[in-house]
Amino acid sequence: MPRCCVAFAFHVDELTTTLLTLHVATRRDAGYGVYAEEDENIDDIVDVEGEESSVITDEETVEDTSNASADADTTILFTKPIYNTLSTLELPAGNIVEFLVGFINKGESDFVLESLDASFRYAMDFNFHIQNFSTFTFNKIVKPNHEATLAYSFIPSESFAGRPFGLNVNLNYRDTNGISYNEAVFNETVQIVEIDDGLDGETIFLYVFLAACIILALVGGQQLLSSLGRKSRSSTSRKTAVEMGTSNPNNVDYDWLPKEVLNRISK
Repeated sequence: MPRCCVAFAFHVDELTTTLLTLHVATRRDAGYGVYAEEDENIDDIVDVEGEESSVITDEETVEDTSNASADADTTILFTKPIYNTLSTLELPAGNIVEFLVGFINKGESDFVLESLDASFRYAMDFNFHIQNFSTFTFNKIVKPNHEATLAYSFIPSESFAGRPFGLNVNLNYRDTNGISYNEAVFNETVQIVEIDDGLDGETIFLYVFLAACIILALVGGQQLLSSLGRKSRSSTSRKTAVEMGTSNPNNVDYDWLPKEVLNRISK
């Protein structure tokens, strides 16, 4: 049988025109089928201004989920540097930072402390990772009513000096049922500071230069004094030679003669 096609055009409004095409297909032993297709008019696309879209970079991650077991208690203690909870934690740039994480099992089943990790986050948005530090793996079993202590250390980059960052410390552990937990033991803003050691390379060079100048001045003074002493001795010897020249016109050396003979000659 011949195929029939009927097109209907509807005017919706002044800006948008939709062409609705109805294809009526007639087939033998299949009856009639109606199919609808909608064609978009590209010219009708309108840009909407006034709302900024947020761009998520590759470094951004989905918000971290922190869950802790009700049968576990965790604490953190910074040993280097010593942390006063009343003030903002200051970490020295380029120096090692050490802390201890305490874990107490209050339940009736074992816990396995799997790993401990730390990272720097953007201070205004903790979902933005700045630097990830190494993950320490422990796999330590903690019995019921027992506690364990884990040690962790890292070194902040010297390029971070003078800037605030969010420090996130995560403890990963699981129970005997295989349920995993990820607890944020520490999740606060810290300040990276530059430590003034007092004696840097420039100061040491300045001290060495001053010491060299002092040594050169002492050596020069000693040489000057010795030269002046030699001049005074030479002038004295010349005067003595002139005085002896009046009594010894022939310039004869009488030093080898005994004193008695010299006394007779001088008379």
